[in-house]
Amino acid sequence: MSDDTSIESESDIEAAIRENHPALITYITAGDPSLEATKEYVEALDRGGSDLIELGLPFSEPIAEGPTIQAAINRALDAGTTPQAFFELVDDLETEAPLLVMTYYNMILQYGSEPDVRPFVERAAEAGLSGIIVPDLPAEESEPLRAACDEHGLDLVFIVAPTTEGERLETIMSQVSGFAYVQARLGTTGARANVSGATHDSLARLSEYDVPKAVGFGVSEGDHAAEIIEAGADGVIVGSALIDLIASNDEPGDAADALEAKAAELKRGARRGVENEEDDEVAPEPEQP
Repeated sequence: MSDDTSIESESDIEAAIRENHPALITYITAGDPSLEATKEYVEALDRGGSDLIELGLPFSEPIAEGPTIQAAINRALDAGTTPQAFFELVDDLETEAPLLVMTYYNMILQYGSEPDVRPFVERAAEAGLSGIIVPDLPAEESEPLRAACDEHGLDLVFIVAPTTEGERLETIMSQVSGFAYVQARLGTTGARANVSGATHDSLARLSEYDVPKAVGFGVSEGDHAAEIIEAGADGVIVGSALIDLIASNDEPGDAADALEAKAAELKRGARRGVENEEDDEVAPEPEQP
């Protein structure tokens, strides 16, 4: 297969990671604190250097989320964010970065007039989304959603936990598209002070699979991004640290400025990780006594 054919077969998400390696993937909750503010925030993240942007469609029982994102989801629900309002927001967005939706399976299944995943996927494609992340959908039960995503050209991204191995890992990695979302540590989302050692172990375990790997859960600083990329990741995923900025700035304009600056810091950190990796590869052998 020629290189041209290979490139043409890539999804928008895979192309964004390849062309902007190392990739910065950012997450905010749609509707926090309002849909109008979300539009401003997405554009700020895009300007700041985000290569992919995840938009959380709020759900009342977000089992994978820590307190920060749970609070953002509650604010979004209180503001009246519905699936229909979410898609209308996405309709109006114009970004360089491809957009993904992160939500829970019941939101997808119940979107149409009867339980069926296809109406949600069709609307997501119509709105211009490039992929879907569903934390509570096991790969073993994903065939209906997988088929609908394939039909409409969307990637279906799965989360790989530090404890995922053996046959289950093979199942996930055989079905994932776009990128593998590597969970940096056990537990829920939330900013942390350091990078978990489980991150290095997970990336080593996944190195044989020819799919981009991006690490999330706990990433909050440029130094974290540098360490993760140096360890072999293709991208970093940041959410709670960004939502903290939204929550701590009363004026949407101030929050947008803070988000743009934070995205730029994280992107610089990710690039530094590549430079560190290259320096390690060319380091001279120590002289023997």
